[in-house]
Amino acid sequence: MRRLSLIIAFTLTAIAMQAQDLTIKLWDNATAPHTNHLTGDKKDEGWVRYSNTTEAMLYIYEADEEKATGQSIVICPGGGYWLVAIGHEGHDFGKWLAENGVTAAVLMYRMPNHRPEVPLEDAAEAVRYMKEEYAPTRGITSVGIMGFSAGGHLAASTAVGALEFNGDKSHRASLRPDFAVLFYPVITGEALHAHKGSFDNLLGTDRTEALTARYSAEKLVSAATPPTFLVCSDDDGGVPPANSVKFYNALKEYGIPASLHILPSGGHGWGFRDSFRYKSVWQSALLDWLGAKK
Repeated sequence: MRRLSLIIAFTLTAIAMQAQDLTIKLWDNATAPHTNHLTGDKKDEGWVRYSNTTEAMLYIYEADEEKATGQSIVICPGGGYWLVAIGHEGHDFGKWLAENGVTAAVLMYRMPNHRPEVPLEDAAEAVRYMKEEYAPTRGITSVGIMGFSAGGHLAASTAVGALEFNGDKSHRASLRPDFAVLFYPVITGEALHAHKGSFDNLLGTDRTEALTARYSAEKLVSAATPPTFLVCSDDDGGVPPANSVKFYNALKEYGIPASLHILPSGGHGWGFRDSFRYKSVWQSALLDWLGAKK
């Protein structure tokens, strides 16, 4: 049975990886501004999920030329900041978006290992690469960011400029994404609604309240935060939907266009899975929202 599971996992990995058009290494622990101090190769956790990641990689799926909208999205898969679930929250979305005219750049980001600046640098660099190096030669007019669960926290933190808020001026505010798409995102560090595991992996178990607040994305929303699409399930027991509501409310305090969808059921982490009852609902809503932004 174990051998069969490994064969299935390997097959899924091969299928997920075969369709990308371009692979870009952004940097690694030796060349990035900061290191996560992890060593060795990334660890295959099965089902196209990897832990111990020490390189930031982009897997780019180029939009169908006949449907191209001029939009691009950097995708940050989830995984609680201890792994990257790059299959059903990464490559599957990349292929689907490309088929619908949106160029997708799936990000394999480095694990924080209690160094929050590390994944934030990777996401900001991915946006910079897509805006400054990729877009000018590909007819791309806007670059957004998408994230799932802890990857939703990473995407939201990038959208609100968390690096700049925490004193890192190496990434200019002008290179923030033009829009954000957040699936059942981790947002807040407030105890009642926080996903403790994600914040433990990001900041450590001995973090102070002040540090937690500095990485609670709803507290960093400003007039510069881009329009945002949010979707989650009402019965999510892993990351309470209050996370999405808090971010939505913060956006509306600044009059920022936002669309919040709380689906009746489905729990947490459904990603692109066909088993999710409301898959066609979020697909239709997201494509409609993206279409209105062209």
